[in-house]
Amino acid sequence: MQLALQIVLILSSVVLVLLILLHRGRGGGLSSLFGGGVQSSLSGSSVVEKNLDRLTLFVGAIWVIAIIGTGLLVKLGV
Repeated sequence: MQLALQIVLILSSVVLVLLILLHRGRGGGLSSLFGGGVQSSLSGSSVVEKNLDRLTLFVGAIWVIAIIGTGLLVKLGV
């Protein structure tokens, strides 16, 4: 079980870093390289940005759960 949580933790960490780098910052991030710089003039954020935010939060939640699970297993000595 601990090995599975460690694998999930490593994978979610890498994906989380990539998702954070895709977010557009003040000066435009890596997302502008992949066509994410195009915004709708009707709203402040596009559908792609909203989905990227949701995906980042989802992967972040998986990362936190994996951290807590790994910590509990280490604490219990399993």
